[in-house]
Amino acid sequence: MTTTFFHHHKLFNPHPIPPKHKPITTTVRATKWTPSSWKSKPALQIPDYPDTTHLDSVLKTLQSYPPIVFAGEARKLEERLAAAACGGAFLLQGGDCAESFKEFKTDNIRDTFRLLLQMSVVLMFGGQIPIIKVGRMAGQFAKPRSDSFEEKDGVKLPSYRGDNINGDLFDEKSSIPDPDRMIQAYTQSVSTLNILRAFATGGYAAMQRVNEWNLDFTQHSEQGDRYRELAHRVDEAMGFMAAAGLTTAHPIMTTTPFWTSHECLLLPYEQALTREDSTSGL
Repeated sequence: MTTTFFHHHKLFNPHPIPPKHKPITTTVRATKWTPSSWKSKPALQIPDYPDTTHLDSVLKTLQSYPPIVFAGEARKLEERLAAAACGGAFLLQGGDCAESFKEFKTDNIRDTFRLLLQMSVVLMFGGQIPIIKVGRMAGQFAKPRSDSFEEKDGVKLPSYRGDNINGDLFDEKSSIPDPDRMIQAYTQSVSTLNILRAFATGGYAAMQRVNEWNLDFTQHSEQGDRYRELAHRVDEAMGFMAAAGLTTAHPIMTTTPFWTSHECLLLPYEQALTREDSTSGL
C-alpha cells in the first residue's frame, strides 16, 4: 500500500504558488491477515490450558464441524451496518454479559428475543427508521478478567473466564480450563441460533403479535403502560396497511431479520470456527 502526502498552500490564497517540493511518498507494508494472525500479537485473555495435546484435538474437531453462521448472513449484516453508519438505520444490540450453560432454556432465549423485538418496535415507530437487531447471544460465553487468578482463604485458583473455558465454582476441578467446554459452547450456540431463526421466521415476530410481546415485568409499570399504548397505535397502523392491500401474507409482516454477536475473547476457538466464503474467497 502506497500513501502519498502533499504539501498544500493555504486555501484562502487567491494566487497559490506552485509547490517547490515534490510529493513525499512513503510505502507502508500491510500485513496479510490470516486466521492465526493473532498469535503474533499480545493476547491477554487467553487461558492457560494444562493439556495442550487435548486442546489441539478439540480445536481440530471444531475445524471439522459445520459453520455456526453463513457467509451470506454476514454479508447482509455488513450491508445493514453500512446503512447505519450512513444514518439510514439504527443499530440495536443487547443481551447477556455472559451466557451460561446452566441457563440454556428456550424460554430464556425467547425472552431476550422478545425484549429486543419490543425495543425495536419502539425505536422504529418513534424514529421512523429501520432497526438492525443484534442479540449478544449464541456464543457470548467468555468473560474478560483483570487478573488471571483469584484467591480465597489462602487458596489461589485460575479466575472464572466464562463457561466455554472453566466453571464458576471455586475449586480446582472447576477452575482448571477444560477444552471440552468449547465443544459444548459450539453445540449450545448452534441450538440457540436454530431457536432464534425459528422465532424470527416462524411467525412469532409477526407485527400482528406486537401486543403479545409483553413480558411479565411490564404488566404493572409505567413503561409497560406506555408500551401497550404504542402497541395499540401499531395495531391501528397495521389495520390501515391491511386495508390498503399490504396483507399479512407479505414476508415483511411475518418475519424479521435478526443477527447475533459475541466478544471474540477465546481466540483459539474463534480461529477454529473461521471459515472461507466460497462465493468471494475471503
